Amino acid sequence: MPECIRSTNLLLLPGMMCDAGLWASQVQAISPICSVFHGDITGDNSIQSIASNVLDGAPQQFALAGLSMGGIVAMEMWRQAPHRIERIALLDTNFYADTDEKRTMRNRQMDEVRQGALGAILRDELKPNYLARCHRENTALLDDVLYMGMGLGDDVFVRQSEALRDRPDSADTLTTINCPTLVLCGEEDDLCSPALHREMAAMITSSRLRIIPECGHLSTMEQPSAVNAALLNWFKDNESEIQ
Repeated sequence: MPECIRSTNLLLLPGMMCDAGLWASQVQAISPICSVFHGDITGDNSIQSIASNVLDGAPQQFALAGLSMGGIVAMEMWRQAPHRIERIALLDTNFYADTDEKRTMRNRQMDEVRQGALGAILRDELKPNYLARCHRENTALLDDVLYMGMGLGDDVFVRQSEALRDRPDSADTLTTINCPTLVLCGEEDDLCSPALHREMAAMITSSRLRIIPECGHLSTMEQPSAVNAALLNWFKDNESEIQ
């Protein structure tokens, strides 16, 4: 691994239909030791353009953490500008392109959202898959997820769905990552499984893998203390401590 650079800037990327609230606990934990920035992944309908736009507004050098769609954008940012990224954390994410089945599902969801069904899609199709079983009756957490999605609105849902539907496979990009890398997911992530994250970690020689118990897809909100600890170790780059 190349000599580690101490980061002073941390750029956070949220998941689909999530905003900066996804990272609220992590910002509180990490902001005393660095400057925290939030990337906007809502404004375009391709992963490549989203990544380029985030890079345009980012510090020259930074650590990068992305969850779910944010992780997909983070991989594309590495492909476009690896020299600017000092370390990377990929949380609850997926490096594969969409399957035909998933593309068909996204097309149906977009059609329904265009007809005014965003709330129903978020409530009935997305939220049930986000959380670990032990959190699915946590109404406050569920309401926070719904609030973020409804606040972003129909147009963002469609743009992000198009970007995810049409994204390329990122396997080749993963094999080029050579900075300190944290690969993290919830043990009960039904959208991006632990097996998928083990596969990702095996492709990145500089990575450490962390699987969080009693946790689903929204690890930063479901198990904030465990995620904070993993991110702090990664950010400080005590490589041997990223476990």
